[in-house]
Amino acid sequence: MLAFLAANAVVMVWLWVHGGNLAVHTTGEWLTSLARLTGLLSAYLALVQVLLLARLPALERAIGLDRLSVWHRWNGHACIDLVVAHVLLSVWGYAELDRLGFFGELSTMIGGGIYPGMITATIGTFALIAVVASSLVIVKRRLRYEWWYAVHLLAYAGIALAWFHQIPTGNEFVLDQAAADYWRSLYLATLAVLLWYRILVPAAAAFRHRLRVAGVHQERPGVVSLEIAGRNLERLRAQPGQFFLWRFLSAGRWWKAHPFSLSAAPGDGPLRITVKDLGDFTATVGEIAPGTRVVAEGPFGTFTAAAARRPKTLLIAGGIGITPIRALLDELPGDSVVAYRVVSEDEALFVDELERLAPTLHLVAGDHREERHAGLLSPNHLRQLVPDLAERDVFVCGPPAFTDMTRRNLRAAGVPRRRIRTERFAL
Repeated sequence: MLAFLAANAVVMVWLWVHGGNLAVHTTGEWLTSLARLTGLLSAYLALVQVLLLARLPALERAIGLDRLSVWHRWNGHACIDLVVAHVLLSVWGYAELDRLGFFGELSTMIGGGIYPGMITATIGTFALIAVVASSLVIVKRRLRYEWWYAVHLLAYAGIALAWFHQIPTGNEFVLDQAAADYWRSLYLATLAVLLWYRILVPAAAAFRHRLRVAGVHQERPGVVSLEIAGRNLERLRAQPGQFFLWRFLSAGRWWKAHPFSLSAAPGDGPLRITVKDLGDFTATVGEIAPGTRVVAEGPFGTFTAAAARRPKTLLIAGGIGITPIRALLDELPGDSVVAYRVVSEDEALFVDELERLAPTLHLVAGDHREERHAGLLSPNHLRQLVPDLAERDVFVCGPPAFTDMTRRNLRAAGVPRRRIRTERFAL
């Protein structure tokens, strides 16, 4: 994957060089030449951004959707940095060539009618900046999901507008038909992959499996389990520990897709997911009526029993992260220890099922803000709970902060990185 992406980047740099962009002499020419390069690379990273979360099965199986999400975030930052660099270098370079000030040149470029495609380019740039701004943690926490989702749709508009700025007017493409055709093929291939895996494949699966909500059960206040029934569910090839993106076709929900892990191993009967009230959407999941149609994308995730290499395992769950852990217990080797971290014991889910399936269950209860509970799941505490910790593969699932902290503590306790498998509930 990385080799393929790097190879395309090399081709783009070669096209830039082949277009005569090194045969420049003045400051203005150098600046506009670098502006073209940053523009090419930012457009390429925008296409990569789409592909990273286009639900390509081979890519997801090899890397995992959680890691792809991290790549998606960092690639997005790199993309917008190059977009901003492209804008600044373009204005600065043409200002040097036209003997104008920076803002005078900016006004001429946008409103002077001399440079075609600048209005669409400007709109596209602001669309991409809005997407990146909405993804900042401090902003995302204050945005309703509906607004965050709507803003992210602007990324597709930004990329489409980049096409009208880049292909018809770009210096390399006006003078080099091969370069223009190469870029057209990249845009069209990305569009084809997006349509196939994000629209056609889910639509076909919805028709084939006819998923529907078969039952809604409250596990405890604020936590509900949904049973999802359908046809030929074995053809989904879901494994314990994996998740789907679920879309419930009812008023106010049909356009929202949310990731929820299976909370029991898939078998002959309905699939089960368990959802905790953590926001606007999850607070209303318990109101979904039996019989509601469901569209599911997936399964996704590499948090499965296939990752275990040793006959002994330790499974550590934080809060609602118990859901894939519970499902994994149906398939992992018999010598499994579960450490379930909760604030209080009455918050624990599936205790009867966990006690039946896990030879050893530790309910690790306590508020970490209290000094007497500060050492829970510390390296020393982990070694006390599981004396043979060094002999086990470890699976960790929970909120990002919990997962990151537990991973650090496991490493400090002597567990090699290669034997720690994590699932961060942070898509």
